[in-house]
Amino acid sequence: MISFEDSMQILNSLEVKPVGVQKLFVTDALGYYLAQDIIADSDNPTAPTAAMDGYAVRYVDQELGRLKVVGATPAGSEVKSAVAKGEAIKTFTGSLMPPGADTLIPIENVEVEGDDIIIKEPVKRGFSVRPIGENYKKGEVLIQKGSKIGFAEVGVMASLNVVMPKVYQKPKVAIVATGSEVLEIGQAQTNSAQIRSSNNYTIESLVKLHHAKPIQLGAIKDDRESITKGLIEALESADMVVTTGGVSVGDYDYVKDVIRDTLGADVAFKGVVIKPGQHVMVAKKGEKFIVGLPGFAYSSTVTFMLYALPLLYRLQGTEYKPKIVMATLKERFRKKSKKTEFTPCRVTIEGGEYFVDFAGNKEGSSAILTNMLGDDRGLVVTKPQEKDKEPGERVAVWLINQ
Repeated sequence: MISFEDSMQILNSLEVKPVGVQKLFVTDALGYYLAQDIIADSDNPTAPTAAMDGYAVRYVDQELGRLKVVGATPAGSEVKSAVAKGEAIKTFTGSLMPPGADTLIPIENVEVEGDDIIIKEPVKRGFSVRPIGENYKKGEVLIQKGSKIGFAEVGVMASLNVVMPKVYQKPKVAIVATGSEVLEIGQAQTNSAQIRSSNNYTIESLVKLHHAKPIQLGAIKDDRESITKGLIEALESADMVVTTGGVSVGDYDYVKDVIRDTLGADVAFKGVVIKPGQHVMVAKKGEKFIVGLPGFAYSSTVTFMLYALPLLYRLQGTEYKPKIVMATLKERFRKKSKKTEFTPCRVTIEGGEYFVDFAGNKEGSSAILTNMLGDDRGLVVTKPQEKDKEPGERVAVWLINQ
């Protein structure tokens, strides 16, 4: 087995090409990743603009106390006259500032008498005037290639009249659960040795949460012929294949052998000194990836996040950036092995600082997925050489729900 650090170095060194690009209408592109830079084709605003309703004036004329209103400029209309000494033009939010004016006095700061305004409260020079390029300047890269498109990105592109941005296609992930003891949801149980399939649905949910397209292929039996057929079908259907179960060293663990020997995939690594999930496997067949995960629910979930998510993001032209923070232990932490460990925990924020405890954790095998229930869950990440820790000590925590 190799160390966790070595496994991540190998993973990061793999050549990963985005699955492809397409153009989508700007609102349909929500949740996709940009395959182009979005560059401003003009200044915004292109001319000085009023930021609120008021009167456009020359700053120095405020000392006169009374100014004559010589016109109005509604938003969207052309400016028809300039502001001369002792004059003001009524101006509205979004209107162009008339030539000669450098300041806007809010309506609330004046009193109207016929065609004049009396200045009750002067303002500073340039007040409420949006300068040229305040929002962005021509040639500025506003959204970088590889950025996820959210509501603000949609709004900025719309303001630039970007109708059909170029985006990376969402990769397809085929999910296969293995095990003769595994029952599909809805399938009748005929003996107590059978268990309900859940790993493939957990993985499907993670794939959806991370903006890719799952292809659910269900559970297949623990025999070489079924596994071979299932994996060939999965490779034909998707950009990445994720399996659960069959990668350990048991008599019926055929997945690893089929991947390596029957399919002839190039194995990046098989076996990492981590807890949970030490029998994880990553391989490549042509331009497609195969990630073989352990069968226990907690193990398969953690190893998917560790090894499948980075590949999944790179297939979308971007990078996976897990959020790791330092937190203070509220209770004693017991290091269980000389491996890189990922231990479920509860994360709270108090006074702007992160704290960790293990409330609600159940002790046992790597099958206990309930330890990940809740928005406040995280994973304490400890290195092989680290030992037990006492309350008050600091630990690294992976915020898995952020």
